[in-house]
Amino acid sequence: MAKQKILIIYYTQTGQLKRIIDRVVTPLQAQADIVYEEIVPVQPFTFPWDKQTFYDTMPETVLGRPRSVQPLKVNPDEHFDLVILAYQPWFLSPSQPTAAFLQSEGAARLLKGKKVLTLIGARNMWLNAQEKVKTYLHQAGAQLVGNIALVDTSSNLISVMTVLRWQFKGKKEATRFLPPAGVQEKEIQAADRFATPIAQALQQGNWEQLHPQLRQQDAVTLKPNLVVLEDRGIRAFRYWSKFISAKGGPGAPERQGRVSMYRGLLLLGIFVLTPITKISSMITLLVKRNQLLQEVEYFKGIDLRTEK
Repeated sequence: MAKQKILIIYYTQTGQLKRIIDRVVTPLQAQADIVYEEIVPVQPFTFPWDKQTFYDTMPETVLGRPRSVQPLKVNPDEHFDLVILAYQPWFLSPSQPTAAFLQSEGAARLLKGKKVLTLIGARNMWLNAQEKVKTYLHQAGAQLVGNIALVDTSSNLISVMTVLRWQFKGKKEATRFLPPAGVQEKEIQAADRFATPIAQALQQGNWEQLHPQLRQQDAVTLKPNLVVLEDRGIRAFRYWSKFISAKGGPGAPERQGRVSMYRGLLLLGIFVLTPITKISSMITLLVKRNQLLQEVEYFKGIDLRTEK
């Protein structure tokens, strides 16, 4: 019997997402031929980031105007039994390389009619990014059959401090007062548990059961207060992305004043207003509990709303 074929499409700056991918699919190597395709930007994003460049990247990321990427090497008409799309959120949106790939003609050809599993490595907020990815997949005629979202389980403020240290200084390791940045190592090591339901879906073709089985393995966990926080965050990002981009394109000197203004207010909001926002989110949870729990259930799933 011929081996089944899995295509993995991914973009990673730090290498963490590649480690997660490898942990998930290594147990599948005996039954499937696995093809890796890394998304490569035409103009690379440097890591560690320059601070101003990082914040200047926000508007185009949120507005879905990414830098172009190189075409994948794989034949877009080739058959694959499963495509795994692994990505990171940037500014509560798909990373620019991921968005650029999904917007490409090659992606439309490659993904049409394919079963797709999304694999996310994030700080803690990925809901809006996944909504955009689901929309892209729907437009391409792909079928989303599952989602795995691994996040940093540290508190919101702690994870902000560790990720800022990582992305601007390249320091992932723990320090005296802070834990390591990124998804916890034990979570990465335990990601091989997802291989079993994926293998069953490949063997039996029961794709409608894949995501429920992944959820039984805690593939998607979500705190209700993060639904509220992310909704407020993306509203602010949308406003600032339009405000900044009105002064010019990426790197334009004319918009750097607005980028700096956004940068300062963002940090103020994170470190000063987050405790206040957390309290207001708890109040929202009490007042609109049923509605919020319905939102949590929706985001844990793989369906796409036709209207919002």
